[in-house]
Amino acid sequence: MDTVLTNLTVASLVPSHHNMTYHLIVIVVAAVAAFLPRYFPMRFFTNRKIPEWFNEWMKYVPVSLFTALVVKALFVDGKYHYFFDHVTLMGSHMVIFGHLSYLIAAVFVAIVAYFTRSMLSSVIVGLITVWLLTFIL
Repeated sequence: MDTVLTNLTVASLVPSHHNMTYHLIVIVVAAVAAFLPRYFPMRFFTNRKIPEWFNEWMKYVPVSLFTALVVKALFVDGKYHYFFDHVTLMGSHMVIFGHLSYLIAAVFVAIVAYFTRSMLSSVIVGLITVWLLTFIL
């Protein structure tokens, strides 16, 4: 029995640079995983009338997701712990809940977005503000 097992060639699932089969399997699985969540809702909901309350509810989903992403970036670190920034301003040591440079940039972005209603200018102001604050703070 042992000789049979040692003589068999076992296909390795460990990726290598020359394992074309592994790469093709990964590409096919990724394509199926990307296709199915898009296909089934379109397949089942194209001929059905969606209730009005559901359409009203779905209007809030993008805002909710964006808010969750922004709040996480401002107040939570990479290990999902609350982030406390230690800053010394004018000789006094302060502990701030959140990333200070991101919080200041968020205020500038909110002001620019309110007055200009421009996504491009808001993103540029946010990036420049964070970049400048990394040198100051």
